[in-house]
Amino acid sequence: MIDVGEKERTSRIAVARAELRCSKEALKLLNEGRLEKGDALAAARISGIMAAKHTPALLPLCHTIALAGADVDVAADEPAGLVRIEARVHAIERTGVEMEALTAACAAALTVYDMMKRHDRGMELISLRLVRKSGGRSGEWHRPDEEARARETASTARWEEPAPKAAKKPPKP
Repeated sequence: MIDVGEKERTSRIAVARAELRCSKEALKLLNEGRLEKGDALAAARISGIMAAKHTPALLPLCHTIALAGADVDVAADEPAGLVRIEARVHAIERTGVEMEALTAACAAALTVYDMMKRHDRGMELISLRLVRKSGGRSGEWHRPDEEARARETASTARWEEPAPKAAKKPPKP
């Protein structure tokens, strides 16, 4: 495990995306909320957030860090035949949160697969990628092809770095 004890704590954000290719029939059931196992979109969101929190238990040598926030958006795109997932993770830490974001996106995709496999065993996780990260010594990084990809297809919501909170004013006497 890499020693990060001497590094400064900085705001770290990572965004990861996954895409799951499914049959149009299965996506229709998903969008209509007619899956026997329940609301797969809600379950995938919760699964992704839980996975981000438990990443060090799944990946050897991954640091245990305190997450400031984790959010997962899941959307079924029937015309494209895809379930699109975006995971955003934020921490004020000495190491990045890329692995937490990637793990969250992957777990959300696997949850959708599990809940829809009765209707489409041929689903494929066709993409899992880091989209951007910020913070730390290396600063900002954006996937170069992501702008073009976002223009070509409908994208899930994006999460910007949280604005600093305003200082509280003392109460007037």
